[in-house]
Amino acid sequence: MRVFVTGASGHLGSAVVPELISAGHEVVGLARSDASAAAIEKLGAQSRPGDLSDPDVLRAEAAASDGVIHLAFRHDLMLTGDMAGAAEADLAALRALADGLDGSGKPLVGTSGTGILAMGGVVGRPGTENDAFPGGYRIDAENLVAGLTSRGVRSSIVRLAPTVHSALDHHGFITVIVAAARRNGYAAYVGEGANRWPAVHTLDAAELYRLALEKAPGGTRLHGAADEGVSFRQIAATVGRNLDIPVRSIGPDEANDYFGFLGPFAQMDNPTSSAITRDLLGWAPTRPGLIADLNEGHYFQH
Repeated sequence: MRVFVTGASGHLGSAVVPELISAGHEVVGLARSDASAAAIEKLGAQSRPGDLSDPDVLRAEAAASDGVIHLAFRHDLMLTGDMAGAAEADLAALRALADGLDGSGKPLVGTSGTGILAMGGVVGRPGTENDAFPGGYRIDAENLVAGLTSRGVRSSIVRLAPTVHSALDHHGFITVIVAAARRNGYAAYVGEGANRWPAVHTLDAAELYRLALEKAPGGTRLHGAADEGVSFRQIAATVGRNLDIPVRSIGPDEANDYFGFLGPFAQMDNPTSSAITRDLLGWAPTRPGLIADLNEGHYFQH
């Protein structure tokens, strides 16, 4: 396939592009800068100048492709607290990509997060791929993608764990947690720290996107979660041990000061099952889990 990938030069894109190429696909990556274009071309793909605010480029590249993987997100807006702006930019990009694929039967793989399960009210059990919600942050984009089957697009959505971890990760949630621990001189968890986060290694996530592109049925929700749920206290303890600093509990009112924008997420209980995804696509993650990956030390070398 000729696959158009947004976010091709980012953390996940830097694994998805080689995964696709190694499987025999041709890749064109959206490049918002000369540096992005160089990074994409270094991976062995073609680059196409543009960004998420260029609907004409998105529409044209989607129409010229045999399939699309949408990884890009306005993290710059999210980090400043403009969650609504980031979500709207994502919706606009998806609408343009969908217009380019309309009626083609080609695949579009979108991206969401397992955090919507907690936000949607899944409590006391692992969330599953069958859990869906009428609307909300990132849920609107997920529902848009799932509904594209009615327009003749073989669409699927990957809900990623909040921790997509590996030596390729330089800006994700784990890097934020490590930075907060360095800045404050101790590693923290909120309350008892019993809340759980799912996790997935970057390379296992990349394989999931390829499988979704190649064979996910239209309207499918998929879970990129290898670890079903790691307690936040265990994450903090591992960070503290690797940095050789104390580990402490903090109150909910301290979370925003300590973690910054990540404060609310650090309190989220988000156990997530990927059993349906594994059975449907034959996805079998094999790389180190979150704690093992943290103990490899690469998050603490900067």
